Amino acid sequence: MLKNYIWILFLFLNLNLFSQEIQIFRVQDFDLKGKVQSCLVITDYGRELFEFNEQGLLTRTVTQYNKTDQDITYYQYEGEELIEKRMESYKNNVLDAATSMANFYTIDTVSNKKISEKIISYDKEFLELQEYVFDDTDRLVKIVTSNAHGVDETVLEYASYKDESTVSQIVNEVMEKSVRTSERKTTQGTQKAVLTKEYIDGEPNIAYEEIFDETDKLISKETFNYDIAKKEFVSGEKKQCLYDADGMLSKVVTKTSNAESFKEYIFQFDNNEEKNWIKQIITPDNSYITRRIEYYPTEQVQEEPNE
Repeated sequence: MLKNYIWILFLFLNLNLFSQEIQIFRVQDFDLKGKVQSCLVITDYGRELFEFNEQGLLTRTVTQYNKTDQDITYYQYEGEELIEKRMESYKNNVLDAATSMANFYTIDTVSNKKISEKIISYDKEFLELQEYVFDDTDRLVKIVTSNAHGVDETVLEYASYKDESTVSQIVNEVMEKSVRTSERKTTQGTQKAVLTKEYIDGEPNIAYEEIFDETDKLISKETFNYDIAKKEFVSGEKKQCLYDADGMLSKVVTKTSNAESFKEYIFQFDNNEEKNWIKQIITPDNSYITRRIEYYPTEQVQEEPNE
């Protein structure tokens, strides 16, 4: 997987999803604009292809590790609902049936919505069944996971207080994660703060605080580690993101208790009407990311001849 590219991608995304949630990705989730048909991401350590339908939904990804090894994922929809996902793994140009799998989704809307996800390997082995239960406001409230190891139940609890909202994820009655979202008024406008806490066996482990501006761009991300002796979270690292006048990422400053470093970002753009970047250079390490973007044809409006 293109880890550095995914880090940059998540600078632009505000997913804040729990890992078990069904994720449907669109063109804009990859920092792309317009009627994009495909985007090939090339770095000095691999490449990844993203393909979209004309409605902007992700339909296929290809992760190329080398000349003979690759992973291909297909997404199939009914309208805008995901109904099937297939993940095929190729090693030495041969499909590995044991590690390739298909996810089938069934949607029940008789009362409150419920989505069932059945996961089967390509060698016909049942792997897992997940049931996603929603409340009458279409919020995910419970996930039941069944596999060879047994049954796990994940409950999502929602709470609100003034300008804060919190979602807690509880697995088999043990706290696993909480996400608190709040708004802050600043001289630069309204900011959104997202504090995520992760637990191990119900005990605090690590936390992240992300600050987003009014356009949902990530301004900063601070990581906290839990100090057992002090019984509190202690700051470990803070990243600050700076943007240019066009809203493009220009610099990321990383600070710890005893060090400071930075990376600067330079972009080149294509000639599309809604411009997309096609090359990103990161200094001082001089790494790069290149994107080859293809678009769906633009419909030409024909002018009627003068009478």
